[in-house]
Amino acid sequence: MSTLTRLTTTETRLFFREPMSVFFALAFPSILFVILGLVPAFREHHADLGGLRVIDLYAPILVATGITMFALTGLPQQFATYREKGVLRRMRTTPVTPRVMLAAQLLMSTALSVVSVLLVLAVARLGFDVRLPEAPLAYVVAFVLCALAMFAVGLLVASLAPNGKSAGSTGTVLLFPLLFFAGLWIPRDSMNDVLRGVSDATPLGAGVQSLQDAAAGHWPQPLHVVVLLAWTVAAGALAARYFRWE
Repeated sequence: MSTLTRLTTTETRLFFREPMSVFFALAFPSILFVILGLVPAFREHHADLGGLRVIDLYAPILVATGITMFALTGLPQQFATYREKGVLRRMRTTPVTPRVMLAAQLLMSTALSVVSVLLVLAVARLGFDVRLPEAPLAYVVAFVLCALAMFAVGLLVASLAPNGKSAGSTGTVLLFPLLFFAGLWIPRDSMNDVLRGVSDATPLGAGVQSLQDAAAGHWPQPLHVVVLLAWTVAAGALAARYFRWE
């Protein structure tokens, strides 16, 4: 078993020891979907939405929300706490390199996010008759791109934060504007041109639109793919550059 595999397995076991992190990363998006789905107006078809319901638009938004909750709250705080308590300093004496440590966190986070996605899609389909993605392969590609971009941002926060408390605070500060531009409060279809343009440049806005396109049977638009890749490369490179053992 490689160092990366062993470390990823260990990190996953440690994650499941934190009930609150498990709840917000895996269960919260599905619960929020149920709450929104119980709003009668959200289940009505709208001509200005192409015949869709508001709840239909929230499936990809809450898929992205699940990724973001994990990427900006649990992951940075856990990682920075390791540094604060000296766990990373002790790892420095082992064959584990910064890139391996960061890669293990990315692999674990992406794998667990798949569980969150499946829960949201199951609740959407079985509870509210939301159609499953019409382009499954494109949906998987959009999900992976969105997850990589958001986890790269989360790891950058973790690399820069001096302790777990500041990492959690920073992640929370970033969480709300990103969720806004993702369409959690105002769906992207209802945004004006200025807000939509800003949303397109954010990792979560580009990710949600890519998921919506795939759900409708289309491949993600080149603009959004470029945005997601740019955030992944830039944030990931900075996270590796500013990684500190202590």
